[in-house]
Order: sequence, then structure tokens, then C-alpha cells
Amino acid sequence: MLDTLDISIKKVQNSRINEVDFDNIPFGRVYSDHMFIADYEDGQWSDLRIVPYENLSLAPASSVIHYGQSVFEGLKAYKNSTGESVVFRPEANAKRLNKSAERMCIPEVPEELFMQAMTELLNVDKDWIPNKENTALYIRPFVFAMDDYIGIKPSEKYRFMIITCPVGAYYSEPVKVKIETEFTRAAKGGTGYAKAAGNYAGSLYPAKLAQKQGYHQLVWTDAVEHAYIEESGTMNIMFVINDTLITPEASSTILRGITRDSVLTLARDWGMKVEERRISVKEVVEAAKNGTLKEAFGAGTAATIAHIALIGYDGVDYKLPAIEEREFSNKVLKAMDAIKLGEAEDKFEWIYKL
Repeated sequence: MLDTLDISIKKVQNSRINEVDFDNIPFGRVYSDHMFIADYEDGQWSDLRIVPYENLSLAPASSVIHYGQSVFEGLKAYKNSTGESVVFRPEANAKRLNKSAERMCIPEVPEELFMQAMTELLNVDKDWIPNKENTALYIRPFVFAMDDYIGIKPSEKYRFMIITCPVGAYYSEPVKVKIETEFTRAAKGGTGYAKAAGNYAGSLYPAKLAQKQGYHQLVWTDAVEHAYIEESGTMNIMFVINDTLITPEASSTILRGITRDSVLTLARDWGMKVEERRISVKEVVEAAKNGTLKEAFGAGTAATIAHIALIGYDGVDYKLPAIEEREFSNKVLKAMDAIKLGEAEDKFEWIYKL
């Protein structure tokens, strides 16, 4: 519930934008001038405000620190070819945030609040939306518990925030991945489908081990047999085997990615064969061996399309075809960029203009 949608705005006296080298933006390290905050107490979201970006003050007993009751989203704003500021599919992010919140016993953020807060914050910091190739303004909405209480129960107080940061490319090169057969990202009935903070914390150690072996990321497998593909790193994963686009079906262990849905929608619109189903490690490895694995890539907000150059499994590295030879993933990336930049028809009504 909301007590009001009036958002107070306090602007910085001096913008930091002139300190930013927009030709060389590190991902997730440079933040815009302002942030949005709303607080939840007594069943209401209230005190809606845009304030200068600054550090937070939290009680040492704040329950989010001890029990990880926190969810987040990620989306991007762009400058299109006519200079308009646009956001890609924000309504879908608002809906998914609430799916995650429900799983983590966090109160719903009304979509009207999500959309208006995002819109007003981006209007305040519109100059931070870069207009150079392969850049965007990354938008990070998140909600976390605020009770000053060490006790395992859902918090009674929460904070909803949005921060933004200009970003360049997430990956500077095609990625090398290793199929993980020991550690588990998510189990059936768990929180794998939610963008919950703890999901990512638990993935860091096995990813670190893989990086020491020369891989960029992991391909996660099921928790029971480690025989079926689930996700790649922090992204959904897709394969082109022969002439078919194949991806694991969304489930309680797999995030229902918005980029994933966009890729599948475009593929079907083009008449491509698409299969959302269980896909075994054995099937992928055999396709890599016999040359029918034409493409493999991650799909997610940060990178959009992350080409997979090599897949490691059971001590063997399987190299995939050269990136320039990949027909579908290059085509879909180009098509999505064209829609975002206003260079192609937005037939699915994905673009939200500020």
C-alpha cells in the first residue's frame, strides 16, 4: 500500500558528471548523482524521496545484515537515435521484483511506485544516460529488511531504493565457461528463481575456483544429478544445436530472465525452431564433439548477449565456432540493440520512453 505518490526531490549542489570518462566506463563502479528511497512501516510505503547519492546508516543489528532478506533487479536506460531517453521493458522488472519479494517475505512494491520512482530519478539524472556505442545507464532497484532485531522472522520495516550507474560492456571478450558438477546454485523448492541477494553470495566460491583454472564463469547444473544444464554464471544460457535454439525451461531453480524472454520472442517471430526443455550435459558435450553445437551464449541484462567461446567439462575444453560465424546470436543482439535505439520497429512494445 501507499500513503502518497508525492516524491520529494533534493538535488546535489555540484554534479560529479564532469569527473566521468564516458569513453572508458568501468561496469558498476561509477554512480550517478542521485538515488531514490522509500520506507515501509506499519503496512505502508512512505517518505518517497530522491536525494544525493550517499552512504547509508544501518544499525549493527539490522536484520538484512544477519539474515539476507534482500531482493534486487537490473535494467538499463539508453539514448535512442533521436536523443530520447528510453528504458527496456521496465514493467517486466517491476513484476519480477515482486515475484522475488513474495518468495523472500518482503512486501510488494506497487508497480505504480516502481515506475514513477524510476521515471523521476532518471529525469533528474538524465544527463548521466550515455549516448556512446555499447553504453547504457544501469538501473538497480532493490528492497531490503530494516528491523533493528536479531531474530529469525520476516522484518516489519523495509527500504526500497533505486541507484543508477553509467556502464560500458560487461564482458570485454567472449567467455570461457566450465560445467559445474560439484557445487550447486539452486535446488528445487528453493530461491533459485528469485533475484535474492543470497543466491549470488553462494555462487562466488565455486566461480572463484573456476577462475583460478582459467575460466570466466560456470555453467550451473541441477542439484540432484549434476546432469542437466541450468544457468551460466548470472545469466540464462542458450544453445543453437543444428537449426534449433534450445534453453532450459524456467523453473523454481532458474531465473525467468527478461533478456531470455526477449530472445525467445524474437526467435519465434523469425520462425526459428525453439525448444524450452531439460537439456542434458551429455547432449551439449556430444553436440560440441560432433560439430552440431553451432552457438552457445548467456542472456542477461548486464551483457545482453555473452558469447561463449569455450566449454570445459571433465577436464576437456570444447571450442565453439568463431564468433563472426554465429548467425543467430549476432542477429538477435543486433535486433535488440536496434529496438532499444529506435532504429527498428518496437512491435512488442518493449520500449518505455521517459
